[in-house]
Amino acid sequence: MSDTRQIKMVGFMQAQNCSIAPGSWRHPGGATDFTTPEYFQRLARVMEEGKFHLTFFDDRLAMPDIYADDYRDAVANGVRAVKMDPFCILTMMAAVTSRLGVGVTYSTTYYEPFHVARLFGTLDLMSKGRAAWNVVTSLNNSEAANFGRTEHLPHDLRYDRADEFMEVVMGLWDSWEDGAIVLDKQTGQFADPAKVHALNHKGQYFAAKGPLPVPRSPQGHPVLIQAGQSGRGRSFASRWGELIFVVYPNLEAGRKQYRELKSAVAAAGRDPNSVSVCPACYVVVSDSQAAAEERREYIRALAKPVDAVVLLSEALNFDFDSKDPDSEFTDEELTRLSWSGFRDRVVALSGKQNPTVRDFVHFSGRGTIGEFPIFCGTAKSIADQMEEWFQGEACDGFVLAATHAPGAFEDFTRYVVPELQRRGLYHKDYAGTTLRENLGLPRPQAGDWRKVGSSS
Repeated sequence: MSDTRQIKMVGFMQAQNCSIAPGSWRHPGGATDFTTPEYFQRLARVMEEGKFHLTFFDDRLAMPDIYADDYRDAVANGVRAVKMDPFCILTMMAAVTSRLGVGVTYSTTYYEPFHVARLFGTLDLMSKGRAAWNVVTSLNNSEAANFGRTEHLPHDLRYDRADEFMEVVMGLWDSWEDGAIVLDKQTGQFADPAKVHALNHKGQYFAAKGPLPVPRSPQGHPVLIQAGQSGRGRSFASRWGELIFVVYPNLEAGRKQYRELKSAVAAAGRDPNSVSVCPACYVVVSDSQAAAEERREYIRALAKPVDAVVLLSEALNFDFDSKDPDSEFTDEELTRLSWSGFRDRVVALSGKQNPTVRDFVHFSGRGTIGEFPIFCGTAKSIADQMEEWFQGEACDGFVLAATHAPGAFEDFTRYVVPELQRRGLYHKDYAGTTLRENLGLPRPQAGDWRKVGSSS
């Protein structure tokens, strides 16, 4: 590993009443104006002050209502019950920043390639080359029902469709060559038609004529984010992902998964060093270890038991109220869980081929800050922990989830960032104006993506 590597930092956001940890809204320091632009713009300014490379929004297309076949528990307890459109929010955040990357989740299952290509192409222009797309295939039947479908597609089929979806979007983003716009007022020529291309795609799942009526952006096209960690999802991520978000239970498992992901990227015909792998984490910092641990336990206690089962039901497309807490999942039930990487992680951590409901709650940490590793301590000790992960070939950066907002991002910016900068592990300023420049990614040329082998 080169000594010039520096940590990539991502702020993990939700367009809702809480962070990914539902208990965050219960924290006394959690801001309550989450339905206003000012809330998100404050966070954007804090992250840019902390030189975060990117702020990124996770998303779902339905209120959590799989548990007990009802949404009332989610609403009553504020379990990620609000789900605003993050795309609108990102434009508000981009408007008050100039270097912070802006990334958002968008589904390949419930939208059309042309719509996604135009939307993200426009965001990339309006943010002056700071856009990123987190490519997802969505999770559950509630999302399907909101789009007039009867059920969610099977896991591997979703990824087969997603591969073709990506080919269409990438082809549409290639519609305009660099230099296509002429703007010659004397001759009246606006653009060179020879440098604007129709796609005329007709495939198994999609058809799109093109050209895309959005010119190429300063960074070529938006940065692509993926989170596939196993099986078909990993194959998809290794083909398309430029940033890969992961969940590691611990450092040892992280090193193993990091090696496997980098190997998969190489097997797909891409340079592993061009792909950044970033695990999610929480940070709890204070002026002493004891004070930080006291804060951590206070935050941990904000979670309610209902948080876990509501979010597990949502993520796995299975009603956790339908089974006794100590009853094992059958083989057939396990195959029906929609998020195979999540399921496999619980199986591995529990050591059981057929975990119980209680095992899923305990080993997943869903609905609590225990879902991700928690770096807890003084600024120095947290920097020590992050350095161990980063230099120990477990990651290329981190995705910081908020114990509460804006406090978690403010504390990291104020206390941890200066310590990481002092060690030369974290940039002191942005490298350029586009997200690709700041991530150290080359600007792609039209058609570069076609040189990579297809997934199986």
